[in-house]
Amino acid sequence: MEKTEFRVLIKHCFLMGKNTVQAKQWIEKCYPDSCPSKATICRWFAEFKRGRTETNDAERSGRPVEAVTPENVSEVTKIIMKDRKVKLREIADMTQISYGSVFTILHEKLSMKKVFSKWVPRLLSMEQKQQRVDDSESCLSLFTRNKKDFLRRYVTMDETWIHHYTPESKRQSSERRTAGESRPKRPKTQQSAG
Repeated sequence: MEKTEFRVLIKHCFLMGKNTVQAKQWIEKCYPDSCPSKATICRWFAEFKRGRTETNDAERSGRPVEAVTPENVSEVTKIIMKDRKVKLREIADMTQISYGSVFTILHEKLSMKKVFSKWVPRLLSMEQKQQRVDDSESCLSLFTRNKKDFLRRYVTMDETWIHHYTPESKRQSSERRTAGESRPKRPKTQQSAG
């Protein structure tokens, strides 16, 4: 049962001239599992004695929500679209709103979360892919012309990629994405040997 409905019952007991003990017993008889406490009944009896007639919650004078506005949501969206790797603290500093409000905007308003990149063996440009196709076709044409000579002369080897920098970690490469967007791709790299 809702608390406003219990308040109506408490008000009914008050108007019938019952005291708080009688009101507690009467309500507890009907709703033994969810009866309000004696302190709650006493507080509402005091409110009704002071002349209150409303059983709904009074307006609270708390600070209004100012940071989660459409303007701030669009500003945070622009920042995220420029750089999906930006940190919450940096967004809060740029927009001059609290860290918690930025978190609320990203997670509740924009439905964004941080996702890690998907590991792929290599990320090649279209030119590099075309070069591989051209090289393969060239080798195939040499092979079809003279198989014995081709196999006798052709040398293969594994390629090794050496980095002269430390690649970013999985956490460093994470980006903010909405639920429908695919994860970003990232080539699998090894740390530099030097």
